[in-house]
Amino acid sequence: MKRREFFKSAGALTAGAAAATALATPAISQGNTTWRMVTTWPKNFPGLGVGAQRLADRITAASGGRLTIQVFAAGEMVPGLQSLDAVIDGSAEMSHGAAYYWQNKSQGLSFFTGVPFGMTSRELTGWVRYMGGQEIWDEIYDQFGLQGFLSGDTGTQAGGWFRNELTGLSSVQGLRFRTPGLGGQVWSRLGASVTNLAAGEIFAALQSGTLDAAEFVGPYNDLALGFYQIAKNYYFPSFIEPGLATELVVDKAKYQALPADLQAIVKDVCQAEYDAVAADFAANDPRALQALINEHGVQVRQFPDEILEAGAKAAKDVLTEIRESGDALTKKTAESFVSAFNIVRQKTDGTDSLFLQARERFFTLD
Repeated sequence: MKRREFFKSAGALTAGAAAATALATPAISQGNTTWRMVTTWPKNFPGLGVGAQRLADRITAASGGRLTIQVFAAGEMVPGLQSLDAVIDGSAEMSHGAAYYWQNKSQGLSFFTGVPFGMTSRELTGWVRYMGGQEIWDEIYDQFGLQGFLSGDTGTQAGGWFRNELTGLSSVQGLRFRTPGLGGQVWSRLGASVTNLAAGEIFAALQSGTLDAAEFVGPYNDLALGFYQIAKNYYFPSFIEPGLATELVVDKAKYQALPADLQAIVKDVCQAEYDAVAADFAANDPRALQALINEHGVQVRQFPDEILEAGAKAAKDVLTEIRESGDALTKKTAESFVSAFNIVRQKTDGTDSLFLQARERFFTLD
């Protein structure tokens, strides 16, 4: 999909229609309820926006229409990075985004998206589902009257797009870089000037020169966003987003007021979509990367060891400071994360990574 066509689709809904719908109250008739989901993604955005729409459609279908979800892409009701506030203030019942976008509300939320040099997506789900992560996440969102669920998995992300090749730490000094969350704090400590922008705003900032570099997710999304038109140096892998998760956040009071079967449908569809989004990215990231290389002349590179080593030290420093000086709930989140990380990484490091090394060295298929 060409970027121009993609964003033409994203803007198809008229402002008048969006405003009229935004002002409507949830419809309840003959036992049926309509909820509004606002997202941080452009309309029809590969993987994430499509995943949000699929999640909504599956809830609607599984409930037989008793709970119908209407989806509003970034900018159709509110700007993308205001979607959580729309649920807090009652303008919408659901937000689909990434928890680290809201670290200004609680730094602990960043742990449920991606931690630099931290958990892979499989490890993250182990912590959230079976090692107390969900319960701590619930405590954080309780402060805002919200309930969060994991809703998508991009896997390990790409490191980002850079106008110029990175030769070492000196290349990072003063670099104007779009990257969010705890990872943004790491890059800032390496010398970059960090900002966060919603997906639909990044291209224009790169094109105008406001940004020197940007990362979003990976080839599947980045091809649609058109970053290759501005920057040709594409770095892999991300060391700040080793297993990014998206979230569905709902108004907790309204969620708990639903019948038990509808609550179960919302929860179970989120879990199913977490896995569906992972499969979507696994299938389409490599194909999009080949298109970027073969059709658009993108240069795939790896970060110099000097940057990786400095990034690892900065990541450890960030986590240490949070554990020592964060607010009580953020410290609790960090301690739980670190405790679970030291357990789950034993399988990843001792089994999965050793297998992958052996496969790379000895096994190919023609």
